[in-house]
Amino acid sequence: MTSDKVDLLMGPYATGAILSAMGVAQRYNKVLVHHTFGIPSLAKYDMQFPAWSLGADPQTTVPNTLFDALAASPKPPKTIAIVTSKFPSIHFMSLGGREVAKKRGLQEVLFLEWDFGNRDFGPIAARVKDAKPDLVWIGDIGLEGNMLLDAMKKIDYTPPLHFHLYPAPGPMSKAADGNNALAVTIFEEHAPFTNNPAAAQFIKIFNERATKLNLPDTSVEVQAAASYSAWQILEAGIRGANSFDDKAIAAWLRKNRVETIHGRLRFDGPGNYGDDLMKIKQVQNGKWNVVYPAQFAPPGVKLQVK
Repeated sequence: MTSDKVDLLMGPYATGAILSAMGVAQRYNKVLVHHTFGIPSLAKYDMQFPAWSLGADPQTTVPNTLFDALAASPKPPKTIAIVTSKFPSIHFMSLGGREVAKKRGLQEVLFLEWDFGNRDFGPIAARVKDAKPDLVWIGDIGLEGNMLLDAMKKIDYTPPLHFHLYPAPGPMSKAADGNNALAVTIFEEHAPFTNNPAAAQFIKIFNERATKLNLPDTSVEVQAAASYSAWQILEAGIRGANSFDDKAIAAWLRKNRVETIHGRLRFDGPGNYGDDLMKIKQVQNGKWNVVYPAQFAPPGVKLQVK
């Protein structure tokens, strides 16, 4: 950073990498806008700013959003199995979900953990099947959820409801076993998100370039949206402060709201976190759709339950 005379920083992806970068940014007094930091209480540096809008207390607010959505469904779950990776931010959210479920009166019939990097999901699938939960909370990241669903299929089991914390969006939506899967999101490629002109332009360019590269999934999913929002935050800070000075940018961001493709963000809460803008989405006919809150769902789309 010093030898290259860096003016600005853009943060990495994932909690562990962001936490490491945060220490470097603090050492050099640089603003750090980051993409998907999952444990807000660990964000101690006063010039870091999150694009992952999950609020200051996500271990409570995010599970409540999920359970609110399911409580409003025609068949609210009464029992729950919680199976989770020990990946730090995933484990943190799953333990929060466990506590919220208890407080809301859901009966826990199973709790299991696996080490990050595990690829053998057969024993976990068997335990879930035996427990017969109404809802399976799956604390997964990347392809873990797909591997668990595949293991369930091999023993002729399909969970009535399955929620995935941070699945790989493309593979989950394209898998037959992924139909009706639930997950959290801040943005999906449908109205009302696409009513934002900046979002519509980003989607058009992203789709075109992804198609040229022959990517298996050309849609703008939640990770891409978080990253684009991060750049919007940094640009707004520079323009607002009319400066590349990090302290001026940080001061402006803390005092002003920023318009992004996933919402209007504020950074005046604990750890520079603002509102929890997480929503619940579901795979329906090979596509992710927001189903809760209802005002963010596409026309005619509702939560599907068995």
